[in-house]
Amino acid sequence: MQHEQAEVIALKGLTWLAGNDELCGVFLGASGGSVDDLRDRATDPAFLAAVLEFITMDDTWVIDFCDSTGLGYDQPLRARYALPGAESVHWT
Repeated sequence: MQHEQAEVIALKGLTWLAGNDELCGVFLGASGGSVDDLRDRATDPAFLAAVLEFITMDDTWVIDFCDSTGLGYDQPLRARYALPGAESVHWT
């Protein structure tokens, strides 16, 4: 996946997350971010990666996000891997 496409998916994720009051609060608490960060860091690829990383922590969140945006269920994780920081993930 191209970096630009990954950022578009992440921005959709940020919009979806911001529209979910309960889940947005969980994200902000887990990330240490603020409501202002949602707007101010929307162009920061590392922040967008954190949004996708958060969404992909729970299958229910992935399904809800993808169903609401028309994305395939594999797209959030593929987008996450195309953004900064994924190269440090090792499963072995």
